[in-house]
Amino acid sequence: MNAPAPYRFHTISEYHKAAGLPNPAHPLISVIHMDDIQAPIAEIPFSIIFDYYSVSLKKVMDMQFKYGQQISDFDNGVLFFMAPGQIFGLENVNHTFEVHRPEGWMLFIHPDFLWNTSLAKGIKKFEFFNYSVNEALYLSDKEEQILTNIISQIEQEYNTHIDPVGENIIIALIELLLSYAERFYQRQFITRKVASHEILTRMEDFLAQYFASGALAEKGLPSVSMIAAQLNISPGYLSSLLKTLTGLSTQQHLHDKLIELAKEKLSTTSLSVSEIAYELGFEHLQSFSKMFKTKTQVSPLAFRHSFQ
Repeated sequence: MNAPAPYRFHTISEYHKAAGLPNPAHPLISVIHMDDIQAPIAEIPFSIIFDYYSVSLKKVMDMQFKYGQQISDFDNGVLFFMAPGQIFGLENVNHTFEVHRPEGWMLFIHPDFLWNTSLAKGIKKFEFFNYSVNEALYLSDKEEQILTNIISQIEQEYNTHIDPVGENIIIALIELLLSYAERFYQRQFITRKVASHEILTRMEDFLAQYFASGALAEKGLPSVSMIAAQLNISPGYLSSLLKTLTGLSTQQHLHDKLIELAKEKLSTTSLSVSEIAYELGFEHLQSFSKMFKTKTQVSPLAFRHSFQ
């Protein structure tokens, strides 16, 4: 059976109407409490596309979220970030229970609300808006309360002060919310060590196989997107995970691996520097020599001579 087509909402007002809610107090920003929803959007399973940003804290009694082939292993609040045009879905993975009304809240932010503010471009630095659904943020009770308090302030502000000053305050509150979320994601990378290090192990295995296959000479370094696809995660999540655990971006990690391989070839083979550069995927010897010296403070030839 084909999956049902996603429900698409172009405006916040469209979602309010579909959910049986009053018109939003502000057309470009809205906080929705799950227990206020009067009409179900769709029967499970379903998928939704919003043409605006959304931050959602969701709990579903007697139900587990399914992300691809993974199932949620956390009982507290789960936070999702969606950029305009992304798809969110929910499935009944238990098949033996009565589905209860979900709890939590949703913050909708239309891109037009951010126009001419610090978040117009700044929101793109928060990479979790481009994470996959299976990379949601699992909150502790304390973290959940911090974010919920900020949401309450946003809601109070647009309900009482629809003016330029009020909008500036809301922008500041949204930035505060996203900054806390960034901190909590860094905590998650560290505290969920088994899952995080399993991803790193699979990445190292993939890179070892890629380098050993001779693909470097033919295709060059694998892209961040290629590596992420092999690991079944989003490029942004991979970069953030690596940055938190190793202090390096994915590109920096790749370059370090490349230099280690170059050192091995320079010290254990009789290949010329040009041949080594070619095997490592460099079209020009100068590019290889420049990267090697930047990383090691010596030229490839000087490094080789140190072993002679």
